[in-house]
Amino acid sequence: MVTVIDTRERPRHPEKAHRPETEVLRKPDWIRVKAPGSAGWSKTAGIVKEHGLVTVCEEAGCPNIGECWEKKHATFMIMGDTCTRACAFCNVRTGLPDALDRDEPQKVADSIAKLGLSHAVITSVDRDDLADGGAEHFARTIAAIRKASPSTTIEILTPDFLRKDGALEVVVAARPDVFNHNLETVPSRYLSVRPGARYFHSLRLLQKVKELDPSIFTKSGIMVGLGEERPEVLQLMDDLRSADVDFITIGQYLQPTRKHHKVERFVTPDEFKAYETVAYAKGFLMVSASPLTRSSHHAGDDFEKLRANRAARLGRA
Repeated sequence: MVTVIDTRERPRHPEKAHRPETEVLRKPDWIRVKAPGSAGWSKTAGIVKEHGLVTVCEEAGCPNIGECWEKKHATFMIMGDTCTRACAFCNVRTGLPDALDRDEPQKVADSIAKLGLSHAVITSVDRDDLADGGAEHFARTIAAIRKASPSTTIEILTPDFLRKDGALEVVVAARPDVFNHNLETVPSRYLSVRPGARYFHSLRLLQKVKELDPSIFTKSGIMVGLGEERPEVLQLMDDLRSADVDFITIGQYLQPTRKHHKVERFVTPDEFKAYETVAYAKGFLMVSASPLTRSSHHAGDDFEKLRANRAARLGRA
């Protein structure tokens, strides 16, 4: 008799088991959201399930899933549901991923066409196990979407492709409309929050996208409430502007479990508004800063504003 063990039934974060439990702070009123369950949400969930797709909305436990799925706005996560890294803030499973599904790009494209998305957001887990970090898979997915839904604009949220020479060039050559790569936090917090990544590598990645194709919008985001200081956030903004990044998102970090990095504090809506004001003053074309801001939240509407703001700035030049 052969016993088959389903690894998905194991604890979701065995790699975080050694971490001490931390207190989960009570969320303030401005963080609370309505639970999902509308007819629109159900329709989106059905299409995702029908095509066997993974969404970051579910895997990362996004608080905006009810609002976004009601509007048929799902963020697709390609290359599986298992990440090769174990960032302290992230709710995505960590371990050895499965082989790539070669049909996935077409499945994603078909779902986007069926949902009728005018703007699609595609992200992925980190795939350090692949020679190109999954760059070719990103390119194939972009090409499939272009063919199945030519009018859809495409935003990608990529890993850092650390030590994957030539990977970035493959993705940029596929010409997404928006290239997003999140810095996640300020440099001083990397060792405890994002230990597998390198701040200046991520910054250089964003800068290089503009060097390879200046027409592509670049975007990056951070979480606050992880112990960062305000001057560090302002310096990060300057670093992103030095890399010619167009769009910054700033949202509140929410602790997925007691084994994850704790929330040091909840940043107030007024503080987010102040960050937004400063970021625009520093020259960003687009800023989204609020407690519930996430990389792909309102991405379609924000893309239209981003495009309009660039046109207006060029008109004044």
